[in-house]
Amino acid sequence: MYSTAVEETPDKLQVTAHEQYHAPESLSPSTVLASPLDQFRAWFTQVQGVVREPEAMTLCTASAAGVPSARVVLFKQLDPRGFVFYTNYTSRKSQELRANAHAALAFYWREVHKQVRVVGRVEQVARAESDAYFRSRPVGSRLGAWASRQSAVVADGEVQARVDELKRRFEADENDPTANVPLPEFWGGWRVVPDEIEFWLGKPSRLHDRVRYLRVEGSREDAPEWKIDRLAP
Repeated sequence: MYSTAVEETPDKLQVTAHEQYHAPESLSPSTVLASPLDQFRAWFTQVQGVVREPEAMTLCTASAAGVPSARVVLFKQLDPRGFVFYTNYTSRKSQELRANAHAALAFYWREVHKQVRVVGRVEQVARAESDAYFRSRPVGSRLGAWASRQSAVVADGEVQARVDELKRRFEADENDPTANVPLPEFWGGWRVVPDEIEFWLGKPSRLHDRVRYLRVEGSREDAPEWKIDRLAP
């Protein structure tokens, strides 16, 4: 059981202590792989079955004016270009990504005292790729994607009413995996193409191991070169 020491007064809630991190391995530029994508793949593979929902990641976007917002979404794919997630293209996150085509990701795997931070440019995933992923989702999730005008204000019961209407429209039963619920025009994937990736390993006394990869300016996007540095905790 994890515990945190907290002091509470009528006007303040203050965290006064946190248990120590004790990652058994070490992390340095000499121990990581040459590619941060390969390093991420290795870490992500290692935490399967150890970390609950390791695909959960914080996505940070910003408006054209630079106002940030963050939320937890699900990582769905790593490919040679970057990190892919899927969402409604009319949502707040998508509107901000169109206005400011940069994003940051953060994975935190508490059980193994590891964290990965990604900063990069974004691009929309090809529709054929989004369609293939969409058709792999449960029927209920596909209906939900159609029914939700994500981030819009709705009345109580409005979304469920849309789901019921869509079931009739597509003649779809949530328990029938063969139901034909096609990909909506307003839904698909975004890819974060990284310019910077940092790997963090929790150590006692906050003396954490941090290794950062920076894309070498001018290197090819399909075969980037990386500068690897150790950062102070």
